[in-house]
Amino acid sequence: MLREDRRTGLLLLAVTAVGWGLNWPAMKLLLREWPPLFSRGTAGIVAAVALAALAVARGQSLAVPRSERRRLVLAALVNVTAWMGLATLSMRWLSAGEGALVVYTMPIWATLLAWPVLGERPTLQRLAALALGVGGITLLFAGQAAAPGPDQLLGIALALAAAVLFALGTVTMRRPLALPPLAAVAWQVGLGSVPLLMLAAAFEQPRLDALSRAGAAVMVYMTVVPMGVCYLTWFAALRRLPPATASMATLMTPVVGVFSAALVLGEPLGLQQLAALLLTLAGVALALHGRG
Repeated sequence: MLREDRRTGLLLLAVTAVGWGLNWPAMKLLLREWPPLFSRGTAGIVAAVALAALAVARGQSLAVPRSERRRLVLAALVNVTAWMGLATLSMRWLSAGEGALVVYTMPIWATLLAWPVLGERPTLQRLAALALGVGGITLLFAGQAAAPGPDQLLGIALALAAAVLFALGTVTMRRPLALPPLAAVAWQVGLGSVPLLMLAAAFEQPRLDALSRAGAAVMVYMTVVPMGVCYLTWFAALRRLPPATASMATLMTPVVGVFSAALVLGEPLGLQQLAALLLTLAGVALALHGRG
């Protein structure tokens, strides 16, 4: 039975990583027709309603204890507003593969932020993880035909900010919210998407008629799969696998993102990109091992 649970857990983990990874080229395609904050916020609200309905159907309460409300809002701002908003914005100036690789360095920053926040001094292993991660990102953008311009540097800064803020949330909120899993995700996605739509109303001018059939299909995918199905498979995998094994999704997702972006969008994938991918993932793996 344990072996069957592990096999099922690994399959669920693969579905999660593939679904999240394919979302990177999907978002890049959608940004050709709809602005980032509006598209991400709209998908988030729809996904939150669907997740809340599923939670109720499964008998999970959506009630939020008074003691958890402040933590819930903070989690939504860090895990959704900052993470999804900044990561999506960064793709206006970065390729899908670049964005995925930079954003998924968050375990490295989490190990470093544990020093000032929790007093956990960085070990040699954590410093090595940082060196590998920074080396991979540097290699990714080095040797281009031209030095990164202001726009690309802004994209890198936004992607790094998404990673660092998500890592900060991970470090400061180690105790899970006292809510059922689906209800916790529904609330976070819903609350975190509201500021995205407010910012979209202030700074973006989306045209609903600009969305083609292909764009609508991508929007449906982004709403249903990464923000719906993948959260379900992720929680199901966590019930069957130890945390260290489940963390493999953090390694697999950018790999899927980089390779699918090359196949779907024709983004460059040569020796330089592969070496940068290996270096960065080695740093992430070392950071995850250190946290375990």
